[in-house]
Amino acid sequence: MWKLAIEDAVKKTRKNIEHFGELFPHVSVNGKYELNNNDDWTDGFWSGLLWLCYEYSKDPVFKEKAIQTVDSFQNRLNKNIVLNHHDIGFLYSLSSKAQWMIEKNESARELTLQAAEKLLSRWREKGQYLQAWGLKNDEIEGGRIIIDCLLNLPILYWASEQTGDPKYLDVAEAQAEKSRRYLVRGDDSSYHTFFFNQGTGEPIGGATHQGYTNGSTWTRGQAWGIYGFALSYHSTKKLAYLETAKRMAKYFIEHLPEDYVPYWDFCAPINENTPRDSSAASIAVCGLLEIIRHLKEDDPDRAYFEVAIQSMMKSLVEKYSTINEADAEGLLKHGSYHVRGNLAIDDYMIWGDYFYLEALMRLEKKHKGYWYE
Repeated sequence: MWKLAIEDAVKKTRKNIEHFGELFPHVSVNGKYELNNNDDWTDGFWSGLLWLCYEYSKDPVFKEKAIQTVDSFQNRLNKNIVLNHHDIGFLYSLSSKAQWMIEKNESARELTLQAAEKLLSRWREKGQYLQAWGLKNDEIEGGRIIIDCLLNLPILYWASEQTGDPKYLDVAEAQAEKSRRYLVRGDDSSYHTFFFNQGTGEPIGGATHQGYTNGSTWTRGQAWGIYGFALSYHSTKKLAYLETAKRMAKYFIEHLPEDYVPYWDFCAPINENTPRDSSAASIAVCGLLEIIRHLKEDDPDRAYFEVAIQSMMKSLVEKYSTINEADAEGLLKHGSYHVRGNLAIDDYMIWGDYFYLEALMRLEKKHKGYWYE
């Protein structure tokens, strides 16, 4: 099943190269991807898809296109195009860092190190955190962290390994620890975002931007936590991060509906019109696969997680993918971007497509994505 799903994804992505041209897909409306000029936080996922397809198929068309996107990311960094946010890791881990990992291209390595430095500039010394969005000292955004940042930390871990400079590692670890302490609740659910006093670093409180309520559990945020803490464990070997990833994973699995694909928020009222978020399931599967890489064969949680992985992926392939829809642009249906904001509800998400293919490649080829070498 996984092989057929991968081959379908490769075929659709190859077709999309012609359709998208030099533009980048973001989310879709009525089954058609909205395209941009590489000025959104999601654009690295298109690069990542292309690199995955190249590694699977060895078709030079994917490599050529992926390298074009890396050139675009060099231009984006040079001109500082919409980079006042922490999603630098999403953008450059899956584009230039992927190229470095595959080809050992020195210019790709240098671009990735420049990107890591750009992310490091978002470190706020007084508060001891990476500011998620906006300019320094912004009245509202200056004190905000969000759980998504955990997937941006791998570019810092990598930069520290590449250069031998501990400054990247120190910031990444501090952010991971801040996230563990303040974004993860006592019942292993999570806040989407948390605010701190910009001047003193004093915690103010948890909130949401895309979830149902401030106290609810946005499913994609929970998935970011699962995968993000597992990746931080890989790079630091701090058991607290692996244990946090495992606890968050159990919460996620225990709150899944019958078909193993979550609604957009675990606390949202459920009826026939409640949107799903298939992208959250694909992220969570990647996180679970990363977790079990670090578990001993006799670990009592291993079998539990493996059953969940198989159940979620089987449901995604059979009920949520476009495997039998030859003309579909996306790979994974029924994703939800920003339900509260009425943006791209129940459609394709480029990150959903990327993590879906990464999960399939992990299962079929023992691939590990482009988060670490």
